[in-house]
Amino acid sequence: MTDSLTLKPIGFIRTQKRVKFQARHQPVDGEEECNVLELLPGSNFEQALRDLAGFDRVWLLWWFHRNETWRPLVLPPRGPAQRRGVFATRSPHRPNPLGMTPVRLLGIKGRTLRLGACDLVDGTPVFDVKPYVPAYDSFPEANAGWIAEVDAVSAAPARFTVTLSEAAETQAAWLRETWEIDFTPRLVELLSHDPTPHRTRRIRKRASGTLEIGCGAWRAEFTIEGETVTVTALETGYPLRFLTREGYEEVPDRDAQMAFLARWPEIAPTQG
Repeated sequence: MTDSLTLKPIGFIRTQKRVKFQARHQPVDGEEECNVLELLPGSNFEQALRDLAGFDRVWLLWWFHRNETWRPLVLPPRGPAQRRGVFATRSPHRPNPLGMTPVRLLGIKGRTLRLGACDLVDGTPVFDVKPYVPAYDSFPEANAGWIAEVDAVSAAPARFTVTLSEAAETQAAWLRETWEIDFTPRLVELLSHDPTPHRTRRIRKRASGTLEIGCGAWRAEFTIEGETVTVTALETGYPLRFLTREGYEEVPDRDAQMAFLARWPEIAPTQG
């Protein structure tokens, strides 16, 4: 028995999700989305894809390539701030950070697969593609343990109403119109269900008394009054001294963040 194995990607997926915040914890099947899985040349993968076109869905087996550590107890993003055994979760922080996702198969051309909504960030290495077979892969009556309990609570109407202040709305509109960046729908979705501090959801209380939530390469400051959440300002995730530092050229939305700080220098982050 060997204590190590060597795996090689068969390809890499191309999506519009550059940061984890943009990738939902499970794909939403009804969303209009097209992603591309490009299989690598030189291994005759064109033949390996023969007969797959007749399937509506496929399983992707992939690697959480941005994670380098694992934890036996993790804090899932959904539900109360309660740690659970990693094997009872879909957490990326695993002994072997393997992921699996069922996705719609929209088309195949050569060694390229067009896929529907997924939860993979751009550039994720994929190890295998398997057909989704409903008779074997679907067990709708199976007990989902603690997840079923949390989902029952989440299925209730959102408890909080989320609004953007005039200043935050101006910033959001500028990002949309100037840079085609819009993280506010996901921001509103998260805060409307539970805006309380939570490490995995990247929500924390500031020394000033307000709260903040990390939104990938961005942040949002907000307050809570009763059941109303008000987003008071959008912010960059990095201060200017980092964005202009050598070695930070690959920071997501780097140019947009620098332009944002030039327009709103008074809200530059104090840490990052």
